Amino acid sequence: MKLGIFRWLAIVSWLACATVLAAEKDEAPELFAQTERYNIDYTVNADGSFIESREWAVKVLKEQAVEYLKRTSISYSTSIQKADVIAAYTLKADGRRIDVPESNFQVQTNGGKGDGGPAFSDVTTMAVVFPDVEVNDTVVLSYKLTGSKPMFDGHFSTVESFSTSTYYGDVRIKIDAPASLWTQHRAWQLKEVRNEQKADRKVVEWSWQNRNPVKSKRKDWSVYDIEQSPGFAFSTFRDYASIADAYGLRAQPKAAVTPRIQKLADEVAAGKKEPRDIARALYDWVATNITYAGNCIGLGAVVPRDTDFVLDNRMGDCKDHATLLQALLTAKGVTSQQALINAGNSYTLPKVPVVSMVNHVITYIPSLDLYLDSTSSETPFGMLPPNSAGKPVLLVNGYREGTRTPAMPLGSNRQRMTTTLKIQADGSVTAQVDVAVEGMFASASRAGFRNVTDEQRKEMVKNYFQAIGHEASGGIEWDDAKALLDRHRYAAQFEVKDMLPVPGAFPIQPMFFSIGSVMAFAAQASDEVEGQFDTACGSGYSEEEYTYEFAKDLKVLAVPPNLSLSNDTLSYAATYELKDNVLKVRRVLDDRTPGPICTPEFNARYDAFMKKVLSNLKAQVVYGTE
Repeated sequence: MKLGIFRWLAIVSWLACATVLAAEKDEAPELFAQTERYNIDYTVNADGSFIESREWAVKVLKEQAVEYLKRTSISYSTSIQKADVIAAYTLKADGRRIDVPESNFQVQTNGGKGDGGPAFSDVTTMAVVFPDVEVNDTVVLSYKLTGSKPMFDGHFSTVESFSTSTYYGDVRIKIDAPASLWTQHRAWQLKEVRNEQKADRKVVEWSWQNRNPVKSKRKDWSVYDIEQSPGFAFSTFRDYASIADAYGLRAQPKAAVTPRIQKLADEVAAGKKEPRDIARALYDWVATNITYAGNCIGLGAVVPRDTDFVLDNRMGDCKDHATLLQALLTAKGVTSQQALINAGNSYTLPKVPVVSMVNHVITYIPSLDLYLDSTSSETPFGMLPPNSAGKPVLLVNGYREGTRTPAMPLGSNRQRMTTTLKIQADGSVTAQVDVAVEGMFASASRAGFRNVTDEQRKEMVKNYFQAIGHEASGGIEWDDAKALLDRHRYAAQFEVKDMLPVPGAFPIQPMFFSIGSVMAFAAQASDEVEGQFDTACGSGYSEEEYTYEFAKDLKVLAVPPNLSLSNDTLSYAATYELKDNVLKVRRVLDDRTPGPICTPEFNARYDAFMKKVLSNLKAQVVYGTE
C-alpha cells in the first residue's frame, strides 16, 4: 500500500516540498511572483563558526502575491547567532525606493524568565513588513547572521536546493573557508564559476538561472532525493561516520548512569529478567512519560540535555529521549547505541555528508537487533513509526556504511472486521461490528481511543451517524487503549432509523469507522499515479465479513459478482452468497508490497490491480419489496 494511507500518522513533507522537480512535459507554471536575484554567501571560520549572508529580490507579478510578499521573517539561534538587516525596502515600479521603517520590524524571542535561559528553544524570529507593495513592485531583503559558535567544533556543513518551477533570474552562491580546513563539495545542475585558493582562504562559487520555469505535475512527495534538484552541498566532514563521531563525543557522556537513573530503571523494570522484557518496560516508560518538545538536531541544539533536567520536566526532544533511554538501559545491563536518521521524506543521503540531513535521533539495541523511537508516544515496542522506517542510519559508536532501519514487516499491519446487519422493511438497520487490528492499524486505533472520556464514548455512535445525516442509538466498547501494544479490538452495536431507501440499492462497505478497510486500499486507485518518481509504500492486510439479514418483506434482486485476483505482491478475493434472504459477504485483500519505496513501474501495476478491486467494491446490492 502507498503510505498515503498513514498520512495522519505523521509523515510530513518538507515545507510542501519546497524543492519542486521538473514535470514530464515542459509546461510553464502560472507565476504570481518571480525571484529576480538570490545571493547566498558563507564565510567560514577556522573553528567552524560562520557568517551567513543572504539577499533576495522578488517581483510581484499578480495581485494574489501582494499579501504574501508584504511580510517575511528571519529565524536564528539567539544564544550563538546575531542578526543584522543590511537592507529592506520596496522598490516601486517607477524606480522609487521605500525603506522598511523600524516600526515594521517585529522581533519575537524565546527566552527564560529573568536571568534564566530558555528551557527548550532559543529561536528568535524577526518579522519584516514591507511598505506600499503593489503589482510590478519588487521587495528586497539583505541580512547577515553572525555565529559565535559552531555546531560541531572545527566543522561546517550546508546543503540547499532550488525549485525548477520557480523563476530565478540570477542565483549566486559563494562559500569562503580557511585553507586549513579540509573540505569537499558537490553541486547539481549549477555552474561552477569560481574554485580557487588564495593565501590562507579557499573560495568556491556557483551560479544558476531558471528563467523558463517548468510546471511540476508531481503529487506524491513521500520520497524525495535532494540530488535530483538544482543545488549544492559543502562539508568539512570526510564521511557520515565523522558526523556520528562528532555527535557522540558530546552526547555519550550525557547517558551516564547516575543514582537517580539507576533507581528509576530498577523501579520501572522491576521483576523483569530477560533483556527484551527489560527494554520493553523502559521504552514504554520513556515513550509515555517524557513529552516530546523542542527541536532535534539543529543549529545550537546538538547536545542532549542532562537527564536530571529531562526527568524534572518530563519533557525532551529526540536526542533527550534517546539519551535517557540509553542511560536507563545501561543501568539494567542492556547495551544500546544512539542512531541518527532523517525523519523526513529522504530515503537517501547526499554523497557529501551534511549534518542537517540526519535530523532525528533514535535508539538501537544490538543484542536484539532492534530500533526504538521513543519520541513516538503511540508506537508499540518493537515497531518504528513510518517516518523512521527504512531510513539510512548513522550509528553512534558503531557506524556501518549502508545500514538502514528496517521497513515495516510484511503482514504486520492487519485488520479483520466482522459485521452483522438486520435490515428492516422500512430501511432501518440494527448492526453489530467487531474490529480487530494489528501493527500500525492497532497503533492508530489505540491513539484514537486513548483519551476518549466516558461521556464522549456514550455519545460516539450517535454523533458518528448524525454527522452523515442519520438518527442512531447504540454503544461502543474497546480494549484498554493506554498500553503500547501492537493489537487492539473495538466493537459497536447500533440501530439506525430509515438508513436505507426501500426499494433501493447500496454498496457493501463498513457501517462504522474502519482504519484498514479494503476500500481504504482500493481507493488509492483514484489517486493520480506518479509516473516519474518513487513513493513511500508498505504492506497491509484487510479481511471483511458481512452478514445481511433482510426482512421477509424485502427481496434481494442482485448482488455483486464473485472476484478473485492475484499477482506476485497482491491478492483479492470476494465472495457473495445469497440464501433465504441472507447475504454473506467475505472480502480479503492481501497487500504484500515490500516497501519502503516503490518505483513508478510498481505503482502503475498497483494502480491497475486496485482499479479492478475498486470496480468490485462499487457494485451494489439491489433489493425491492415482495
